[in-house]
Amino acid sequence: MSTRAAPAEAPLRLPNFDNRANLRQQVAEALRALLITGQMRPGHVYSAPRLAAEFGVSATPVREAMLDLVTEGLVEVVRNKGFRVTDLDDHELDALAELRGLIEVPVMGMVAEECEGPMATAVEKLRPLAKRITKAAATNDLVTYTEVDNEFHTRFLALHGNEHVVSVVRDMRHRSRLYGLETLAEAGVLAQMSEEHEQMVDAALRRDGDEMRRVMRQHIGHIRSTWAGRGTAPAPPGGD
Repeated sequence: MSTRAAPAEAPLRLPNFDNRANLRQQVAEALRALLITGQMRPGHVYSAPRLAAEFGVSATPVREAMLDLVTEGLVEVVRNKGFRVTDLDDHELDALAELRGLIEVPVMGMVAEECEGPMATAVEKLRPLAKRITKAAATNDLVTYTEVDNEFHTRFLALHGNEHVVSVVRDMRHRSRLYGLETLAEAGVLAQMSEEHEQMVDAALRRDGDEMRRVMRQHIGHIRSTWAGRGTAPAPPGGD
């Protein structure tokens, strides 16, 4: 795993937690989104009390949430200072994207081919999530984008009925880093890419496994070619 010099700290776009039920989990999800999108930057050390002050909560749920993220390999403990964000090099990011493609493309194709009756009803219920993803991308709300994107994909995969698939993909998504996400959002490209989520819903409702696999290959390809590459925003997507 590569190491980098800690950059100067920048303010984080943090959510507020009005519902204090299961606060530790809410904080963990928000921190995970900030880590995945690169807003909490590799090599930088973050203290639980300072993050808690920005979140508007006590330090305890933040510290507990950060310890959860330690077990996921997203941060590491720095004694008497806080938690340092770990980094992944491009090879590791590409390996995660490749593995996701090997799992998600065929599984989503099978979901599409089996989509009828109660499964079709469940797929249609994912459409509001797809719209929320696009809206979050258009408004540069990357925390919401990442959280809802994770929910959309894991719920879709769960329709296949194999919880091991869901667990493995969820873990890989948590370990990924989408360093170019903010640049893509600001350029308006992320919102266009996000429209692929509704294309997945439509493909499933048509029971078009070939189209679902095509969209999924394209969708995961964005991660390998752009997000994992940390580059500038590409031209709007079109085709495979």
